[in-house]
Amino acid sequence: MAKGKDVRVTVILECTSCVRNKVNGVARGISRYITQKNRHNTPNRLELRKFCPYCYEYTIHGEIKK
Repeated sequence: MAKGKDVRVTVILECTSCVRNKVNGVARGISRYITQKNRHNTPNRLELRKFCPYCYEYTIHGEIKK
């Protein structure tokens, strides 16, 4: 049986440059990735460099709340 506090949790990574660089207040789109992290090894928010199809480059994707 699964316990209440799982060690591995599912997190959503969102492109930080897409959120900041809105064109006329409306974003073209926001790149998001779903991954897992170990809560014991990485207690802080996760940040990874991933490819953003809207920016056409590798950018920092940060963890957001669900």
